[in-house]
Amino acid sequence: MRIEYVRIAPERTDAPLVVFLHEGLGSVAMWKDFPEKLCERGGFRGLVFSRPGYGRSTPREPDEFWDVDYMHRQAHEVLPAFFEAIGLKEKPWLFGHSDGGSISLLYASRFPERVAGLVLLAPHIFVEDLTVASIDQARQAWLATDLPKKLARYHDDAEATFWGWNRIWLHPPFKQWNIEAGLDAIRCPVLAIQGIDDEYGTLRQVRGIAERVPGTRLLELRDCGHSPHRDQPEQVIVAAVSFVEAADRRAGKTRV
Repeated sequence: MRIEYVRIAPERTDAPLVVFLHEGLGSVAMWKDFPEKLCERGGFRGLVFSRPGYGRSTPREPDEFWDVDYMHRQAHEVLPAFFEAIGLKEKPWLFGHSDGGSISLLYASRFPERVAGLVLLAPHIFVEDLTVASIDQARQAWLATDLPKKLARYHDDAEATFWGWNRIWLHPPFKQWNIEAGLDAIRCPVLAIQGIDDEYGTLRQVRGIAERVPGTRLLELRDCGHSPHRDQPEQVIVAAVSFVEAADRRAGKTRV
């Protein structure tokens, strides 16, 4: 399997490593320059990658159906295998958006000793009617607009990428998907950010994380939809950098 990934500022050997996990239709390229800006502001190292089925990574096979546990498998199987393949031995920060946020939570709950901390943008911890309705609207947009052409700029097989994500979220059994109980195992610092105008989820998502993970910091942004790093990039960068730095100080870490 081919995995597309990019390293940011690897020469900062004593700096925290931030691993960026993209959304349900995302990829390395769809982050645009946000990871570089965040890492530059915080003096971090970065690792940005496209999950299998996305970007320039190996596309989804036409007959491959993503099941209800697809995010669990990404967190419990794919992410550890990827880290092993690139020789990652340190504890990274996971910076996850949407599906990537959920995968980050699942990884941190399964492997609490392997994570320095989490920064989550619009994560999902259960399925809401609002989410399903918006994903159904995305299906209509795929069929009736130039969305296929737009996504083709970012994925080797945009059709396989879109339908892999869209079909499972609209699959009736997926409405029962819920990862709340597993959050109790998370031991690392968590910053959860969500837009008040998020069209794919309500504030119950991030507030639900805070109820389960003691010490979680919430940032609820006005005039912000499902992509806080695009709608309110400066606020996200300031909050993330200060959160990581504060966590490092509490852990007694110093940087030259």
